[in-house]
Amino acid sequence: MPFGSCSHCLHGGCQAIALFNANQHDEAILRVQDLATTCPHVDILACQIVEAYLHVQLGLSLSDGVDEVCHNEAADHFTSAVNTIRFSSISTIYSKYDVFVVLFGWDLKSFWRTAHQNWCHTLLRAGRLSEAIKAYRYMMDRADEATKARCLDWSIAFKHDCRVLYAAAGVIDLVTSGDTALAAGNYDTAVELYSATIDLDLATHTIFANRSKARCGKMLWDDALLDAEKAIELNPSSYVGYQSKHAVLHGARRYDEAIDAFNIMLSTLENALDTQIQNLRQQYVTPLEAEGAIEESIKAELDDAPYRLINTSTGRLCNREAQISAFRMSAEYKEFLSSTTKHADVRVERVRDAVAMYFRYVMLSHRWEGTEPLLHDIQGKVVYDLDPVGGIAKLKSFCETARDKGYHWAWVDTCCIDQTNNVEVQQSVNSMFIWYHHSALTIIYLSDVPRSSQPGALASSAWNTRGWTVQEFLAPRLVLFYQNDWSLYLNDRSPNHKDSLAIMREMGDATGIDSQALIAFRPGMRDAREKLQWVSARVTTWQEDIAYSLFGIFGVRLPVIYGEKKQSALGRLLQEVVARSGDISALDWVGQSSEFNSCLPADITSYKTPPYITPSPSENDIQTSISSLRHVVAVDLVLKLYDVLDNLNAPRFANCRLHLPCIAFRVTAVKRSRAQDQEIYEVKADGLHDLLITTKDKLIQYSSPRPTMQTFFLVRPWNRYLLELPDFAEPSSSAELPDVADDTDNEEDYWSLPGSPLQDLPDEFPEAQESVDSELIDRALRLTARLEQPFGAFLLAQQRGGEYKRIASDRDIIARVKDLSSIPDMVRTLEIL
Repeated sequence: MPFGSCSHCLHGGCQAIALFNANQHDEAILRVQDLATTCPHVDILACQIVEAYLHVQLGLSLSDGVDEVCHNEAADHFTSAVNTIRFSSISTIYSKYDVFVVLFGWDLKSFWRTAHQNWCHTLLRAGRLSEAIKAYRYMMDRADEATKARCLDWSIAFKHDCRVLYAAAGVIDLVTSGDTALAAGNYDTAVELYSATIDLDLATHTIFANRSKARCGKMLWDDALLDAEKAIELNPSSYVGYQSKHAVLHGARRYDEAIDAFNIMLSTLENALDTQIQNLRQQYVTPLEAEGAIEESIKAELDDAPYRLINTSTGRLCNREAQISAFRMSAEYKEFLSSTTKHADVRVERVRDAVAMYFRYVMLSHRWEGTEPLLHDIQGKVVYDLDPVGGIAKLKSFCETARDKGYHWAWVDTCCIDQTNNVEVQQSVNSMFIWYHHSALTIIYLSDVPRSSQPGALASSAWNTRGWTVQEFLAPRLVLFYQNDWSLYLNDRSPNHKDSLAIMREMGDATGIDSQALIAFRPGMRDAREKLQWVSARVTTWQEDIAYSLFGIFGVRLPVIYGEKKQSALGRLLQEVVARSGDISALDWVGQSSEFNSCLPADITSYKTPPYITPSPSENDIQTSISSLRHVVAVDLVLKLYDVLDNLNAPRFANCRLHLPCIAFRVTAVKRSRAQDQEIYEVKADGLHDLLITTKDKLIQYSSPRPTMQTFFLVRPWNRYLLELPDFAEPSSSAELPDVADDTDNEEDYWSLPGSPLQDLPDEFPEAQESVDSELIDRALRLTARLEQPFGAFLLAQQRGGEYKRIASDRDIIARVKDLSSIPDMVRTLEIL
């Protein structure tokens, strides 16, 4: 029985066919579908054959129509027929169901071919070109060889019709047009055209590779990979398929597989028979070569990074080796290695930027409080798993904040330094400024500033009283202030609080540091007195740290010797600053003398009092003074004075002894007078107006009739800037600041400038000689005019060995020259203990 083993099935099937023949087409098809789903003994395949046959007959009846509507309806019926019959072209349905041939006269032998060919043709006539080509491909993939042979002429004619329609649409050559669309990034069009080429039996390994590229552009990774593998299958000796496979796997983030595909591509290039293709190998680098370039960049990058960092992803403390290992295992490393295929990819800048991006780290600036976690407390543990009490809670919140901002690494001074290792401590103290400077971000945690605090809370925070926090703010380029609940200070969401006018104004008021230094501080020796004043009211847990915290600010590296006491630590620092820079402003202080050297203070607080600033005469005042000097002072005298001062060496230290170039005015009389429990002395000195000195030291009273055996000098330390020589070593304001600028190198060059421009002029140019003479005289007169102004002096007492010691004063000693003619004979270099 054609429909099944029961009479109901047979009756239902025959009734459906009768309805169809009576032109009740829809009712007939519904009756067959209903029969297939409701009758338990029905032959499903028979029902499908009947339904498909009816659709084909409807399609054929509509395909003769002339309008697009008929063609679309016909195409839909043929589509339904093909979707209903799932058997292949070699199916023997015509023998199994010959009853349909006997009863109804149906041609089942050519049924499969008729359905598929008409499906393709009606889609083409309906203008659905891409669907027609896909239908053709579907038919060819399911046809046996005999069917393909019978369809050969039809196939040739169909493909010709497709090309004619493409040409009518302006696509003369499918492959060329596909290449053009691919190059223009029009991936949809490229995929369509390459697919049409492939479906029309014109596929090559190159076309599959190109369609793979287009599908990559659409991020259709699975389809793109199938195309790449098909290209390899069609031509396994070509590098093209492997190149596409590498691109697909890289885009799909399957980096290990991508690298393997790339290595095979290199091998196929090397083994190619074509010399030109072999030469293509020269533009590529192996993953091993790329790894070498990355390793070099890692070493350079980590030179300026802390030795230990916390991995914000895992919460584990990592040493240098563990950091590098984490990078090699990271998706970032594999992605970069997979993308580094050509020599241009291993240029230093690209590799450096990729490495720097991964190893960016965040530093914490905070105030130590209570129990802070040390190295042994977190080593080998996961920070996020620790009990969040005390400093651990702060540490966890810091790491989470850094992680949430996209940084892999974080550093905290409490637990990232081995406090028991003296070598590591010394290296860390000397590198601290560099580490903060190179940090991608420094988070400043204000534990005593509550949520929703008002402006001014930062200024009054205890963080602003600590010694180390000065460099921790000045060194980094990018900082963010956080309140005690880890919300941003003042809810300021700008990416860098150094760009916040309100916060920087508050910092300036709180620290006394000028705005330029707050935002773009340059470490070095210049303006030493100002920098010392910045920290003069700060405190540190260890007394030596007040000096050690300034190493980075001055750009010096010195031994770290805990236990040496603050006078020694501060003395060694100031000795280095004065010796290397020649900046004598560090000698301007009031208070107690240091045991290290009497010209240096015993405590940083001696710099708290603002330095005495010599009144700066206006240019008109200087010119008036010069005019007066021309009438009362011989030119030879001012030139002699200028030459003597110009030839003084820079100050230097040797074995804690200061060799100080100065103008030394011999004290001729000292007379004591008490006032409010202070020792005040009236002092007379050769070449100076009389003055008063306040000191806790007891001075021997004497006068010219009653001289003393001990010699005293009031000295003016020599400041070379008074010569007004051009500073050729001064860097331009637009110059790139070095990482840790030791600008004293330039200053040392400055100190070695020739004493007089006269020395370099040949005698053959009398006009130039005369011009320089006039310029030098003018400069000498300007120097003389400035020497007449009041200046800050200090008192020295000669010791038995001929050296001198500074007698500390509780107030600035302000002196003024009375007799200029005596100054040339008073210029000397004194050795001070």
